[in-house]
Parts: sequence; C-alpha cells; structure tokens
Amino acid sequence: MEERARRIVETAIDLAEKGGFEAVRLRDVAASSGVALGTLYRHFSSKEDLLIAAMAQQVDRLAGRMKARPATGDTSVDRVTNFFAVATAGFCGRPMLARAILRSMASAQPDLMEKVASFHGSVTQLISAAERGDDGVASGAPASDAAAVLEHVWFAYLVGWAAGVHKEADVVTYVSRATELILQGAAAA
Repeated sequence: MEERARRIVETAIDLAEKGGFEAVRLRDVAASSGVALGTLYRHFSSKEDLLIAAMAQQVDRLAGRMKARPATGDTSVDRVTNFFAVATAGFCGRPMLARAILRSMASAQPDLMEKVASFHGSVTQLISAAERGDDGVASGAPASDAAAVLEHVWFAYLVGWAAGVHKEADVVTYVSRATELILQGAAAA
C-alpha cells in the first residue's frame, strides 16, 4: 500500500477506535489525513472499503505475529485453540474498530466481496498453519476443510460479539469447542 493510502487507513482506524463506524466520515478522514476527498476516493470507494482495508492491515499484523511466534500446543486442537485465543484478543482488544470492521464486512457491497473473501482465505490459511504446527509461510500447503469451517464459525461468533450477544470469552470458548469437535472428528474419519 502506498504511503498516502496507508495514512488514510491509519486515520480511519483512529476515528473508528474513538467513535465506531459512524465516526468514520470520509470528509473527516480526508481532512485528518491531509488529502483531498477526491484523492481518498481514488484509493477507496466507500467507508466500508476503507474499513475493510483496515481489516486487511489487522490480518497482516496477525500473520506477522504468527510467523514470529506460531501457535503453541502439543496437538492440533491445542494449537488452533491458541490461535483463536490470540486472534480474538487482538481483534476484540479494539472493540469500536472491530465492530466498525465487522459492520463493513457485512455490508454486502458487491464490489467489496472479493476483499471480504480474501480476508476469510487469509485467516483460514493461518488456522491451517496452526493446525499443522508451522508458521504458514514456508509450507505453501493448502488450507484444510476443517480450517475453513472453523474460520466461518469464528467469524459468526465475532458477529455475535459485535451485536452484544456473546462476550469475548464466549467467542474463544465456543470456537475452542468447535475446534475440538471438528478436528477430533476429522482425525477419527
């Protein structure tokens, strides 16, 4: 991402952290990041596009963290559970931003679906790496079906957390249980 676009995303993140989705007004983002509104629109088609770019940045940071310190545990269940604990704490640790990002991802704007799918794919790769016990970079192995299912379970629980249905700890607990059921079932098959 070029410097100007990165500055725009960082400004949107700051605004979302302070006031959530509603606080990310494109005119305010442009003014605070020192660019013209037209420049912002050359990089991002909407507020949702901008917040999804913020999500991509968060996933890149998570991938870097997992590369430096892969998920720990003696079994695939332990490692994937550790991954979800780390990822959930990181995501929910900035609740206003997290809720703004989830709202943007659920906007169903057709021009953004490829970016949303990319997010799901990237997280699925990280889960697969935890499942295998590697950092996910060198292996180049395809993601497992179990990882894809677990990623969607996690995402569904994050949406519930954003809506106030689940507490952060519940997200980890429920996804950990799903991890046990799915990975142990896959091993038995």
